[in-house]
Amino acid sequence: MEPNRQNLLKLIRQGEGIDIEFKTCRNQLTRDVYETVCAFLNRYGGTLLLGVRDSGDICGIAPEAAAQLKKDFVTAINNPQKITPPTYLSIDEIEIDGKHILHIFVPESSQVHRCNGRIFDRNEDGDLDITDNTAQVAHLYQRKQATYTENKVYSNIQVKDLRPDLIEKCRRYVRINKNNHPWSDMDDLELLKSAQLYLPDPHTGKYGVTLAGVLLFGTDQLILFVCPAHRTDLILRKVNVDRYDDRDLVRTNLIDSYDRILAFVQKHLPDPFYLEGTERKSLRDAIFREVASNMLIHREYTNATPARLIIEYGQVNTYNANRPHGFGRLDPEAFTPYPKNPVIGAFFREIDRADELGSGMRNMMKYGRKYGSEDPQLIEGDIFRMIISVPEFGAVEKSGGARGKQDKTHDEAHDAPEVTPEVTPEVAPEVPPEVKSLMSVLQGDMTRKEIMTALGLKDQKYFRQRYQQPGIALGIIEMTIPDKPKSSKQKYRLTSKGKKILENRYDGTGQTV
Repeated sequence: MEPNRQNLLKLIRQGEGIDIEFKTCRNQLTRDVYETVCAFLNRYGGTLLLGVRDSGDICGIAPEAAAQLKKDFVTAINNPQKITPPTYLSIDEIEIDGKHILHIFVPESSQVHRCNGRIFDRNEDGDLDITDNTAQVAHLYQRKQATYTENKVYSNIQVKDLRPDLIEKCRRYVRINKNNHPWSDMDDLELLKSAQLYLPDPHTGKYGVTLAGVLLFGTDQLILFVCPAHRTDLILRKVNVDRYDDRDLVRTNLIDSYDRILAFVQKHLPDPFYLEGTERKSLRDAIFREVASNMLIHREYTNATPARLIIEYGQVNTYNANRPHGFGRLDPEAFTPYPKNPVIGAFFREIDRADELGSGMRNMMKYGRKYGSEDPQLIEGDIFRMIISVPEFGAVEKSGGARGKQDKTHDEAHDAPEVTPEVTPEVAPEVPPEVKSLMSVLQGDMTRKEIMTALGLKDQKYFRQRYQQPGIALGIIEMTIPDKPKSSKQKYRLTSKGKKILENRYDGTGQTV
């Protein structure tokens, strides 16, 4: 996301370091710009500011050169002769005190990148060419595989074990969307190598399909073998809130999983008439295209927690196993995108199933309020949550630039019945018995010790795993200081959702009324 002026000035005041680099670049991009990009990709990521001297003084780029500089940068980083493998980065122009700065955020990559055939790494002193240092290069490869589980190599799984029809399906996607795409004429093995899905094991040197390759192109049986917990649970829960009204348990490759998530959403959520300029735009598809790709691209696949998308009355909740880089609700103004599975994400972008890093969230926030009257909530943690406000069939549309009432097609009317607040009970998730007990004793703001005493518990780990974490994941309880989960002053309380569930469905002992 583009930083605001205050955040940018704060970065400049910090000075250069392992994750911040300044370049003058008044009229043209120098070679060391791409070396820094390569080093950031190979290390921990970082921020590159063009138009700032090493001292931190803002000199700015030439305004008349800005457009060409941005074009040259985007062209170069997508050129495999410059950066290998190519990457996808955005470059933002920001004005401070009449001077123009180009801001580039470079995320850490799961791959080892080369610039002009050389491997660069980053330390406090700048960019280091480590190409000829065998030990450092080997350590870099091992660190990437250990950090990103999508890179795990299965040397006993070869291209012949994958589904050729899925690979061909993706070839058709790129042929339609991008003229002269190199994958169009590659055979299956070449395509997988190009997409970084067929790699050598850094320990044995034997080549094999990676976990990402299996998840994208494997048979259902093969996926079950390498990732037995992989599943996406799609649930409609409006009338029968104790179980569900409709359900699709998706245990298949990521390409078909994406299509099934969108199909389930399109079946059960309305698509109000909305004009953007003179063209009709599907707000529902714009939002849930990002939701679907987020659930598949950013999931931590070594975690056995299944992903869930639950359509309730007036909102959609998603739950996704996560490798967090912070905790609490994300602020769209200060949010920095961090790729969890960069190889899978890059592949989804090639087949037009995901947007450029960060732009998908911008679209979600842009259209979320217009679609459901409230901004989407994205909550970082061990379980990544999204809460999307949605309209109901037959509801009056509130977004501007559209017809007064929802334009419901004949097919939509048959796919999903009218559901009104008068006949739909308060939405409640399947609440585990432990969380019911927690709800029954939680009065106002309480410390963990106070809650455990009220429940008669002594084991903190047991309380955290069976009571606290599930309650937070379900959106029933919340921390009073979410930005500091380990604060000594931390307390817990019922959310408005938890209060409604307790009010409408349970008596004082946590038993169903």
